[in-house]
Amino acid sequence: MRIARPTRIVLRTLALVYLTVLLAVPIVTILWRTFEPGFGAFWESIRTPAAISAFNLSLLIVAIVVPVNVVFGVVTAIVLVRGRFPGRRLLSGIVDLPFAVSPIVVGVSLIMLWGVNGWFGGLDNVGIRVIFGLPGMVIATIFVTLPFVVREVEPVLHEIGIEQEQAAATLGASRWQTFARITLPAIRWGLTYGVVLTVARALGEFGAVIMVSSGFPGVSQTLTLLVHSRYIDDHNTHGAYAAATLLMFLALLTLLLMTVLDRKRPGQPSGATIAAATAPAEADTDAEVAGADDPAPPGPVASAVPEPELATTTRSSR
Repeated sequence: MRIARPTRIVLRTLALVYLTVLLAVPIVTILWRTFEPGFGAFWESIRTPAAISAFNLSLLIVAIVVPVNVVFGVVTAIVLVRGRFPGRRLLSGIVDLPFAVSPIVVGVSLIMLWGVNGWFGGLDNVGIRVIFGLPGMVIATIFVTLPFVVREVEPVLHEIGIEQEQAAATLGASRWQTFARITLPAIRWGLTYGVVLTVARALGEFGAVIMVSSGFPGVSQTLTLLVHSRYIDDHNTHGAYAAATLLMFLALLTLLLMTVLDRKRPGQPSGATIAAATAPAEADTDAEVAGADDPAPPGPVASAVPEPELATTTRSSR
């Protein structure tokens, strides 16, 4: 469909105005308020013990959440794409549940489940504190970031199909060899995008985390909670802007990484990859074939018919 030039100009102008008002103006305002007193004030604000602890805790949560989501996200995507079983659509709907449920509701449900009076509240009596501690914050973050890896890997699995996996299995590759050398290289870009989105959401999560966190500085306060605490509780406006700028820099680094990865075109497993996956099996097969095709050692050739029978046959023919 061709669009007239004036219409294109109007649409571009509207898009630029919308993005400027929604994104550019708030970001520029935060940066201006942050660096207005000078870079030294910003540096001192993010070098406080509370800011360093919040930064380290945020990175620790990301370091725990990402591997868990990668493992279970890939397994869930393979089950949804390759499996045919009752309840598959229900499982697919459950994966999308974090998109529909408010993070505050997630936090409340976790308190009802893992709190002192919850179903698993007995863990607190044995010294395992989930709510208002690191485990509760990790569980909340895992819940809200669950769909990203699954939904990024799932369409890639649909696209590559099962032909190459079947070819590798036919040539003798084990299931682990097929996954490691055929499936995993094919889904690596979708998996990478899912990891990047998981990191971005984990760093910026606020609603679910604030419900299951005590919010004490140096104990269970992430960067998002630090921004909230400085702005609302301490009325430290510049400190809140500085923490928000640090969080924004981390988000920009994540976005830059995703942009760089987006420039690379995803590739499919080549014939060389399939051959490498099945090399051990083919080597065994080639050895068997070579043993069957080896010529017999030189010597007298035995007749297929015993000598007495051969003589009888010769007389009868005469």
